[in-house]
Amino acid sequence: MNPWSPYMENMNDPYFYRALQSLAGRDIAVQTVRGSVRGRLCSVLPDHVLVQSGGAPFFIRTQQIIWAVPISAKQRMYKPPSFGEFVEGN
Repeated sequence: MNPWSPYMENMNDPYFYRALQSLAGRDIAVQTVRGSVRGRLCSVLPDHVLVQSGGAPFFIRTQQIIWAVPISAKQRMYKPPSFGEFVEGN
């Protein structure tokens, strides 16, 4: 029996929780209402996830997550150009 099952009854989005659990241990990108974080998804709990990024732990409340997507280690290193860099390049 899952030790978290009593808590899952009170969750707003149990399907998203299970989808995040399937990504545990992988590199992911998480978009929140405050910005994005890329790193290793270390832990998934009913109310938050733990993403290790750049040696720092990020505890992100699941209610604040807009989307999450698995990424490769190579994609994790990629930093898209800023708007200023894009305009100056043209």
